[in-house]
Amino acid sequence: MAQGIIRKVLNEQEKERERRQIEQGERPIDKLKKILNSETIQEHLQNVLRENANIFIASLIDLYQTEKTLQLCDPKAVVLEALKAASLKLPINRQLGFVYIVPFKDTKTNTYVPVFMLGYKGYIQLAMRTGAYKYINADVVYEGELEGYDKLTGEIKLNPSSRKSNRKIGYFAYIETLNGFRKTLYMTTEEIIEHAKRFSKSYGKESSIWATDFDSMAIKTVLKTLLSKYGIMSIEMQTAFTLEAPQENLIEQEEPEPKSETELEPEPITVNQEDNQPPHQEQQNIPLLPLDTTNKPDLKNN
Repeated sequence: MAQGIIRKVLNEQEKERERRQIEQGERPIDKLKKILNSETIQEHLQNVLRENANIFIASLIDLYQTEKTLQLCDPKAVVLEALKAASLKLPINRQLGFVYIVPFKDTKTNTYVPVFMLGYKGYIQLAMRTGAYKYINADVVYEGELEGYDKLTGEIKLNPSSRKSNRKIGYFAYIETLNGFRKTLYMTTEEIIEHAKRFSKSYGKESSIWATDFDSMAIKTVLKTLLSKYGIMSIEMQTAFTLEAPQENLIEQEEPEPKSETELEPEPITVNQEDNQPPHQEQQNIPLLPLDTTNKPDLKNN
């Protein structure tokens, strides 16, 4: 009973503090800065990011200031989602595309909730850090490019010069490790859409990420699926899969930020990582030829 009374008093104090903040006209960004300046958060970020801690904090403040809908979320919740990115040592700069903190509307509480989301570039970065991959590639397949499929070996034949139109018939991801293992996953556009309908309740909403940046979400879907089944499961990769929470009750994203042309049309990502290179080094783009696949493509579109 005593604990109940204490909890009630603490709740009343918290409400009174929030009321005074409103009366004093404290802005959401000011609340966020206070949280980030707290000793606990500062110590945590310094331990995890060390000399990059201040850059991370500046990026979060900039993100919060530029996204009005994110300011409708609880600042504490925003910081907690940002700490997930910090635990993976990934920047939250939206232009880089590694990590996003997206405000969704919780239909049960009718409040805005920040959600940590990894971009496909974030998954590529985590895979590179393992030092186990020779090639990583993910891209769009246009009508006419897909020329053949070997059911026995799983190899598909792509010919970019035979492209007939800008119609996107599918997406693929390809990995090859330094020990020679390689695997490709190809999914038709229809399969991607079915996947989105099944696992994302925000799909179909005009303001959802699927509507504003379908290509990036499709590439993320095929790459994440491939890595989860055949990729190297480092501690960081396992953590990434765990941190991306399912959006069962979050079905609407409000006022998304406009996308640039480069975001709407993502370029193919290819990574070459040799034995004598540290995993953290940036790699050069190297083109890939015949790929293995475990999914039979739909050749009727060609």
